[in-house]
Amino acid sequence: MKSIDITGGNTLCGEVSIQGSKNAALPLLAASILIRGVSVIHNCPRITDIFSMIKILESIGCKVSFIGHCLEIDAKDICNTVLPEEYVKVMRSSIIFIGAMLAREKEVSIHYPGGCVIGDRPIDMHLEALQRLGVEFTEEGETIGASVRELVGSEIFLPFPSVGATQNIVLAAVLAKGTTVIKGAAKEPEVTEVCRFLQKAGARIQGIGTETLEIEGVAALQETEFTVVPDRIVAGTYLLAGAATRGAVLLENAPVWQMDSLLLMLRNLGAKLHIEGDKIFLNGEEADKSIPFMETRVYPGFPTDLQSPLMAVLARADGISIIRETIFEDRFRVVKELNRMGARIFQKENQALIYGVKRLGGMDVEAEELRGGAALVIAGLLAEGRTKIAGLSYIERGYEDIVRDLRCLGAKIEKSE
Repeated sequence: MKSIDITGGNTLCGEVSIQGSKNAALPLLAASILIRGVSVIHNCPRITDIFSMIKILESIGCKVSFIGHCLEIDAKDICNTVLPEEYVKVMRSSIIFIGAMLAREKEVSIHYPGGCVIGDRPIDMHLEALQRLGVEFTEEGETIGASVRELVGSEIFLPFPSVGATQNIVLAAVLAKGTTVIKGAAKEPEVTEVCRFLQKAGARIQGIGTETLEIEGVAALQETEFTVVPDRIVAGTYLLAGAATRGAVLLENAPVWQMDSLLLMLRNLGAKLHIEGDKIFLNGEEADKSIPFMETRVYPGFPTDLQSPLMAVLARADGISIIRETIFEDRFRVVKELNRMGARIFQKENQALIYGVKRLGGMDVEAEELRGGAALVIAGLLAEGRTKIAGLSYIERGYEDIVRDLRCLGAKIEKSE
């Protein structure tokens, strides 16, 4: 199993450029099959989830070229509507192929999607919403079959602003007959970006960035080019790492406009920030404050994907902090490993009580999911001695090269087998 070795105690100092967004890029790959021709996606991150999505695209007949960070997808000919279990099972994002395949081919067969073990993520909301557009579903074991004679627009209310469900409905609705209205839509940037991509290809979507989306179906979409925004979660991880080590970190190509809740949190920790355009400079010399109470929220609230990295920072803060997780009930899986390193974190249901300690100690630990793995990396940077983090494959699902980036900031870190 591939792992990361860290010798802790270094103050991070330097600059790093932020990769393209994982969560924005993945739905664009699914959306590309709606275009009977070529889509060119720039600034696409070279991460394992993207490569898994490419395998799915190739399995249904798309021709894909990925050179550097430029991804070219030719979806002129699709010859298969059964998605490969091998790649569907490794990531949750594969679920959004349902809406796209129904719009393109009127049918799809897909295994229940997999991904990180951070709690139950039922897909009932996706299926019920698509049924409103006329889709019929069958289930056989772990496989879902979906078909539709004709997608017809409808009014859909989402009881929770699910990013994936919103994306699935949008992908199905852009080629449906008539108008679809989504009320209670997710407002995350990842939804905004797929809508912008589709708009550029000729889709008619109103209300982008709000909780009400109106999609007027069109007959066809046109070939297009699009540039993926920088990754707000990667940017947040590196800023938190800088704050944790009391460092001085400069981010280039940061999506500042998407990061208000995190930037406020960093200031509450005691960090000083200077922002100019898409650059963020963090001085973490005094970032030792505890956070009396914080809870994760849907966008524009504090993102659940940064909850675990923030917890690693608070493990060595001055005082007591409380985190409440409102999105994924099993996001606290990393607590066990942080406590093995000397943290004092007590979890009860969806809340964690964090007593800041003077030191963490290096330890052999294991990442069980993507963002928990990032939290262990931050803990390793803080710890005295050597930390070995097994489960690098989880971290590589979202970070193009976290080892390279942190070495640019002065960390003593390397990959090992």
